[in-house]
Amino acid sequence: MSRQRTLTLITAAAVVLGAGGAAVAARSGDDRSAAAPRAAASSVPPQRVVLPGKPGDPAVVTDSDEVRAPDGATFNSIDTAFVQMMIVHHGQAIEMAGLAAGRAGDPRLRALASRIGAAQAPEVTWMRAWLRDRRLPASDPAHDHRTMPGMQSDADMAVLAGLTGAAFDRKFVTMMSAHHRGAIQMAGDVVGGGSDQQLREMANEMAVEQGSEIRRMEQLRLP
Repeated sequence: MSRQRTLTLITAAAVVLGAGGAAVAARSGDDRSAAAPRAAASSVPPQRVVLPGKPGDPAVVTDSDEVRAPDGATFNSIDTAFVQMMIVHHGQAIEMAGLAAGRAGDPRLRALASRIGAAQAPEVTWMRAWLRDRRLPASDPAHDHRTMPGMQSDADMAVLAGLTGAAFDRKFVTMMSAHHRGAIQMAGDVVGGGSDQQLREMANEMAVEQGSEIRRMEQLRLP
């Protein structure tokens, strides 16, 4: 039985490199021009993938750098690791955003937090489907999610949950800004080294959105 396999081709990134090595995306009619810094290709090892055979045929285990998705798109281990980790990363941002509804003192911050949660929840759904379509696990136990860029500690999350009013607002801005910067860094990894074109475009869009949200938090000028 023949199986589709391919060597990974690293195509042109779906961004324009600006000054300082930043990957800049601009949208017509929008004020967002955030950048996903282009990082060196990650040294993530290839993910093992089971390709099921036809009835009566054995399954074949191969590296994700050597297979195509059902729609014919190529993907590699950097793509896979990014999606698996970003699902968890987004989950923490959504958790923080949810805390703001009953704790934030500034209505502008509550509105921004609501926007963050509303934007990231559909991205999590899309990334879960990306893994499912490729018959990849939803997570990799080898990933230490606590070390992901921008991830906030359990202690800080507990402190944030115990605050209200202006104190919550200041802590939220500090934590969410750091969290977003970490996500932008991770997006730069997949933009620079991933193989899936659609995923790279999504990562760049995500970096644009989160860069804009960082600026908006800065513009709140909280007391």
